[in-house]
Parts: sequence; structure tokens; C-alpha cells
Amino acid sequence: MTASPRPLALVTGASSGLGAAFARAYAARGYDLALTARRLDRLEALAAELSTAHEIEAFCVSADLGAWEAEKAILAAIEARGRQVELLVNNAGFSIPQSFAAVPWARQRDFLMTLAVAPCALAHAVIPGMVERGAGRIVNVASLAGFAPGAAGHSLYPGAKSLMIKFSQALDAEYRAAGIKVTAVCPGFTKTEFAAANDTQHLMDEAPRLFFQTAEQVVEATIRANARGRVVVIPGWHNQFAATLLQYMPQRLVAFAVRRGSARYHLEG
Repeated sequence: MTASPRPLALVTGASSGLGAAFARAYAARGYDLALTARRLDRLEALAAELSTAHEIEAFCVSADLGAWEAEKAILAAIEARGRQVELLVNNAGFSIPQSFAAVPWARQRDFLMTLAVAPCALAHAVIPGMVERGAGRIVNVASLAGFAPGAAGHSLYPGAKSLMIKFSQALDAEYRAAGIKVTAVCPGFTKTEFAAANDTQHLMDEAPRLFFQTAEQVVEATIRANARGRVVVIPGWHNQFAATLLQYMPQRLVAFAVRRGSARYHLEG
């Protein structure tokens, strides 16, 4: 197999939403793609589309990042092609709107594996090669919720997204001098299938459209920020304003406001 002259981007959760948008954006910029998600049919359709449109190599690895050491199969598939990851996009994720104990622990555990353990494991695996080459990029998809206090429902979500912010800052402190650019993107409401997957789409449909961004807007803001070496990016002025309030208002007021506002997205049972 002839080695490709193009860099390789590994995108998790690439079958829809932000993951698919990242894949399209990086393919347009001349990256080959390793696409991973559970839905292989969607991945294969996207890989075929982008390979044809941009004359790049795109291949798929079906994986459930909620499984123990799921990253090993992904990395083995990449290594079997003689490739190395120059850019990692940790995007895969979901949320659980019910109260913590109302959901089986196995589901909560899968959440932590997907949103916390797997992103860290993938970063841990690809960073040594990036250091050796003196260059690399990591994008961690966090959330505006990472700045918010916990509220009823989505019990682990703010904590997991806060971890991605702090983790990105730590990686930047450790590896910026080695040529690695790390960015945590913290979007607010985004037009994707995310809400449909957790049965809150009908609630999201009632929210003001003014405060929604498209996946493409979020991705373009992220790529520009990463190129400039920004570690934390919050796309959209309204989200930046909200993040400022979440961080600098008295925390008692913030907690009250967040709990009032998030109550409608909390599903019981």
C-alpha cells in the first residue's frame, strides 16, 4: 500500500451532527479521514461522499466508545493501514436527561466511558507520535454546560464537559512547546440530532431559534481557533455572554438560574 501524502484526521462520533461536519471540513482542507461511530452504514456513506468530492482517503471503523478499551480496535485499524493520527477530534457523546438513579448504572457507565475515558485514552495513544513529529492537533468537543453547575437531569454531563475543558488546558500546558495545538470547543444549542437521541427534541423545538447555531458554524469557529492556538473557544456572542455570566456571577444566583432553566429538559423515569 502506497503511503498517502496527506495527514490523517481521526473523528469520533462522525456519523452525524458535529462529527460529520468536522469530517466534511477537514476533508475540504485536504485531510484523509478515519471515521468512527456505531452506525457503520452512515459512516460508509459519508466516507464515500467525501472521498469522491475531495479526492482524499476516508475509511470507517465501527466502534462503541462505551465499551471497555474501545480505543484499541480503532487504533489497531489505523495502524494496520500504516497510518498515524495527525489530528484527533474527540466528538462522540450523548446525554441522559433522566435523574441519575432512574437509569441503570450500565448506561451511566457507558456515558462516562464515551465522554470521559475514551477521549483521554485516544489522546494518550496519539500524543507520543505527535511529539515525535513535532506537530499535531487535538480538538475536544466540550459544551457551554461545562461552565454550569449541576442540575436535575443530565447528571454527569456538566462534569464530563468540564473535564474536557480542564483536560484541554492541561494538555496545552504540557505539549504546546512540542508543537501540539489543543482546543476545547464549548458550543451552546446546536442544530444536530443530539436532542432527538435523548428524547428532548420536542423541548428544543420550543426554544428561540435566535440562540441556535448550525454544526458548520461551530466547526468553522473551532478550526479557526485551533489554527491560532486558542485553547478554549465558545462559538457565538450569545454563548460567550452566557459563559461570562456562568463564571463571574455569584454562584448562588447562577445555580438558581440554571436549575430553573434546565428543569424543562429533565425527564423522569
